[in-house]
Amino acid sequence: MSMSERKTIDLEQGWDFMHRGIMKLKNILEGLPEPQFSPEDYMMLYTTIYNMCTQKPPNDYSQPLYDKYKEAFEEYIVSTVLPSLREKHDEFMLRELVKRWANHKIMVRWLSRFFHYLDRYFIARRSLPPLNEVGLACFRDLVYKELHGKMRDAIISLIDQEREGEQIDRALLKNVLDIFVEIGMGKMDHYENDFEADMLKDTSAYYSRKASNWILEDSCPDYMLKAEECLRREKDRVAHYLHSSSEPKLLEKVQNELLSVYASQLLEKEHSGCHALLRDDKCEDLSRMFRLFSKIPRGLDPVSSIFKQHVTTEGMALVKHAEDAASNKKAEKRDIVGTQEQVFVRKVIELHDKYLAYVNSCFQNHTLFHKALKEAFEVFCNKGVAGNSSAELLATFCDNILKKGGSEKLSDEAIEETLEKVVKLLAYISDKDLFAEFYRKKLARRLLFDKSANDDHERSILTKLKQQCGGQFTSKMEGMVTDLTLAKENQTSFEEYLSNTPNADPGIDLTVTVLTTGFWPSYKSFDLNLPAEMVKCVEVFKEFYSTKTKHRKLTWIYSLGTCNISGKFDPKTVELVVTTYQVISLTTCLYVIMYLLCPHPFILPFCDVRKFSYGFFFNRPQHCCFLIPLID
Repeated sequence: MSMSERKTIDLEQGWDFMHRGIMKLKNILEGLPEPQFSPEDYMMLYTTIYNMCTQKPPNDYSQPLYDKYKEAFEEYIVSTVLPSLREKHDEFMLRELVKRWANHKIMVRWLSRFFHYLDRYFIARRSLPPLNEVGLACFRDLVYKELHGKMRDAIISLIDQEREGEQIDRALLKNVLDIFVEIGMGKMDHYENDFEADMLKDTSAYYSRKASNWILEDSCPDYMLKAEECLRREKDRVAHYLHSSSEPKLLEKVQNELLSVYASQLLEKEHSGCHALLRDDKCEDLSRMFRLFSKIPRGLDPVSSIFKQHVTTEGMALVKHAEDAASNKKAEKRDIVGTQEQVFVRKVIELHDKYLAYVNSCFQNHTLFHKALKEAFEVFCNKGVAGNSSAELLATFCDNILKKGGSEKLSDEAIEETLEKVVKLLAYISDKDLFAEFYRKKLARRLLFDKSANDDHERSILTKLKQQCGGQFTSKMEGMVTDLTLAKENQTSFEEYLSNTPNADPGIDLTVTVLTTGFWPSYKSFDLNLPAEMVKCVEVFKEFYSTKTKHRKLTWIYSLGTCNISGKFDPKTVELVVTTYQVISLTTCLYVIMYLLCPHPFILPFCDVRKFSYGFFFNRPQHCCFLIPLID
């Protein structure tokens, strides 16, 4: 049937039909006996609206129908919804409200379908609010505006009851709070202004009352347990019924009242505060303290300050104990004093291990506590003990670990671990160059006199020092180690030279170590009147070395030389290891004695100089070498 042939529907007749459909929907919502809408019912209602809106003017009733759509909601709310809500209070009112809101959304959905043609054409052309928005606005303007204060108060009352341990209907609160969100139609203004602001005020007041009692009654660990549990429960409330946007605001209020307000009083409790927890190694409580105070602005500052103060106090106690132990020893027991200094370094390492573990575990590797630990150790690690600087103590401690027969008897793994810890302590020493000088001198003795227990450990600590202090710090030490390696190659070449040059045989087994002047500590050189055998050794080596280079001058350091002397007596043969100076003196004495006792010493010898060693350095250019000859 064409539009011209279609019968015109007047407004009163058409709305009477629509009103019957709307009444049927209201009866269904009120639970009255009413059959559900069939597809035919729906189509008849939709078609009626369609026809009334597509008639030619003046019979186009789009605007009147748009107005009556809104009036249908207003009439139902005023006549039915509001009276049912006004007669109920508190939780019962909330339950009725949830029911009425759910029914209202159903009504909006169905009427929007009936009047859908208005949405598609009329509303789009006139730029009017859509039907769904009009329906929700009716509930907001007539129901929500009247009742939101009572809604808020009832919800806050239920939340406080739950905080006191009572069971409440969380699903109910969730549904009611959804109304605050949904009524905003995409905005959070109603939730934030009409509910959240007052809820946050009530939260602050509630926890302020609780905290004022707990701070007087509870120890610091007990108080923190309660605070942590309160924060956990508030997060749980957000998860179950509050909007997620409330979580940071809610937790901030709780943290402020429970922690910020009483931070100083809590941390400084005499028998249970932060000092006591550190003293008694209460790691779990310290971890909880970090978790709680890390959430408040600058909350960790006083905790790290107390931590620094505590570590400093313990470190200074170690220094005093070591000083007292050293001063109580007599002068003839300096070896015991030295042992005490070694014990001091070991205890400092143990102290560092302990509190570094605190920083990494209890304080979650936070930079603030690394800084506090560093500043604390810088205070007492730069204190001397028994007249020895901390740099010298560390160098001596390393020497005892690395040299043969040292006082520290450790496995290879333990040595590596200990060296790593010593290098970490070095970071706290202000005069690192002084440590380098002490360490270099002790390293020289270990290398020159074959006192190193393990070459790998020597190289390992140099690598660690290089990573900690830079390449320039270890360049001379690395050069010393390299010199020893090159010296062994040089000695092999020298032995090949002797085997290939019969005329160059000194008659003595000779071992030479050539070193570089700039790498090694300074050694004084003195002229000596060497025995003929030793002079020959020097000349033979000079001839050999001249075949390798013409631009270096050798300077002999006799103070570093050693000799092996075999004394043949009737009961047994005695072998002596003496310095170069000693062997020269002893050799002279032996010849004098042999001459006095026997005019024919070559017939009745009783002593034979077997071996000796000595050293030399280059003078120019700035290179040096060290020589250990063995004399037959």
